[in-house]
Amino acid sequence: MAGMFSTKGMYALRAMADLACHEGWVSLGDVSRRQGISRKYLEQVISLMHKAGYVRSQRGKGGGYQLTRRPEDYTLGELLRAAEGSLAPVSCLDCRSDELCPQRDTCTTVGVWRDLGRVTSSYLDSKTLADLVRPDDAGPCTAKPI
Repeated sequence: MAGMFSTKGMYALRAMADLACHEGWVSLGDVSRRQGISRKYLEQVISLMHKAGYVRSQRGKGGGYQLTRRPEDYTLGELLRAAEGSLAPVSCLDCRSDELCPQRDTCTTVGVWRDLGRVTSSYLDSKTLADLVRPDDAGPCTAKPI
């Protein structure tokens, strides 16, 4: 397992943090350049954030995207769920489908995966978008490690 989350989830957090750092309407081209994410892929990621109601858009000159709420009002968990679809560490715990694992009652590992999912969700739901950015004397804000 190379990672628990795809680039879609990672890029969603980076794009949302970038929007949080800039006032007014922000163009995807600017986000793409600053974050080193291809514009085409960024459009897909921002589309998921727009569909979830986390960003609004405005077309035309001076348009772009902006957050619909304050950075402290978004949890990292909700942003990742919008991008990834689920935070379940294994597919058998992803309750978005109607199919249940035929071994769920006898699987010796399901408890470990369920606990990992709870810990992961709890941690990500305790962190906000504001935790990813901080004011900086050189500009509106910069990314910071959490």
